[in-house]
Amino acid sequence: MKLFLLLLLSGVGICTQAQDLTGIWRGNFRKTPTVAQGKLLELMGADERYKFEVQIDHKNKSFQGVTYSYLTTVFYGKATAKGTFEPRTKKVMLEEIKIVEVRMAASSGACIMTCFLQYSKDGDEEFLEGTYISFSTKDSSNCGKGTVFLRKVPTSDFYEEPFLAKRKKEPAKITPKKTENPPVAKTTPKPATKPTTPANKPATTPKKEVTKTPAPVAKPKTVETDTVKKAEVKPTPKIPDNIPVPKVLADRTNELVQTISTNAKEIVINIYDNGTIDDDTVSVYLDKKLVLSKKRLTERPITLKLNLDEDTDFHELVMVAENLGTIPPNTSLMVVNAGDKTYEVRITSNEKKNAVVNFRYSP
Repeated sequence: MKLFLLLLLSGVGICTQAQDLTGIWRGNFRKTPTVAQGKLLELMGADERYKFEVQIDHKNKSFQGVTYSYLTTVFYGKATAKGTFEPRTKKVMLEEIKIVEVRMAASSGACIMTCFLQYSKDGDEEFLEGTYISFSTKDSSNCGKGTVFLRKVPTSDFYEEPFLAKRKKEPAKITPKKTENPPVAKTTPKPATKPTTPANKPATTPKKEVTKTPAPVAKPKTVETDTVKKAEVKPTPKIPDNIPVPKVLADRTNELVQTISTNAKEIVINIYDNGTIDDDTVSVYLDKKLVLSKKRLTERPITLKLNLDEDTDFHELVMVAENLGTIPPNTSLMVVNAGDKTYEVRITSNEKKNAVVNFRYSP
C-alpha cells in the first residue's frame, strides 16, 4: 500500500512539472490609478492600458526571457527578465532585470516590473493573470502597481527571440534517431532468402504465376469509373439559396477579410477585443444564420466551433458590429485553430461594413 501511494505521489509530481511556459505571451498591463487620476481618465474616456508581450524560455522551475511594453508611439521598452514557476500551485513570478531598449518622452522615466501571476488553461487557451509592482531605474522610487493579463499566442508582434527558434529545432533533432532502427529489420530477411534459392531450384516456377496476376486490365478500369462518379457528385451549392439573407447583411457592405483553406475537419474560433476593452459588441452569422448575438468583446475568448468535410466543404462567417464601443471602430482579433495550424485574423467593422472570413475544406 505504501509503495502504491509513493508511486501515485511521484506520478502527480511528474504531471505537474510537465507544464511548459516556453513561448510567446501577449496581453496588457494596466496601472491602478489614484482617485484623482481615475476621475480624469473617466472624463476623458481614456484607459491607460499598455500592451505587454513576454517571450519565455522555461526549464525546470525557472525561466529566462524578454519583455516588450508599448503604448502606441508614446512609449516602447524592452527588458531582459527571469522568473520561477511553482508546478503545484501554478504560480509564476516574473521579474524584469534590465532595460535594453527604450523610447519615451524626454520628461519620462523608465520603470521595471515584478509580476505575480497565476497560470490557468481553458480548453486549448493558456493564460497568465495577476498583479505587478514597479520601480524606477533611476532612483528605485515606486512607479505604481496594477494588473496584468497575458495569453499564449503563436506569433510575436516584434520578432521571435533566438532561444525560441532554438527550442523549436530541438524536437527535429530527436526524430531522425528513430529512423536509424529500421535497417535492423532489413538485415533479418536476407539470411532467410539465401537458403531457399539454392536448396529449391524449382523456386523459379512461381515467377510465371506472378506475371499472370498483372495481366487482367479490368481492375484499373473500375477505379477510373469510380473517380468519375465521385467527381460528378461533388458540385453542390456552398450556401443553400433558400436561406433568406438577414437585413443587416443585405443593407451593409460585406468585405472579405481572409479565406482559410484547411484539411482539418474541426475548427475552433476564439474572438477577442483587439486593443482597449471599450465595450465593442458583435454578432456573428454563419452561412447567413445568427450563431452569436450581441456579444461583448473582452480579453476572454468567445468560442465558436465549425465542422468541415467533403459534403460540407465551405463556411462563410460574417462579423457584424452592433456598436463601435467608446473608441471607434469596432476591432476584434479572431484566433483560428485548425488542426496543427493557428491563424490570427484582425478584423475591423463598423455600422456600414461587415467583415467576412471564409473557411474552405481542402483534403
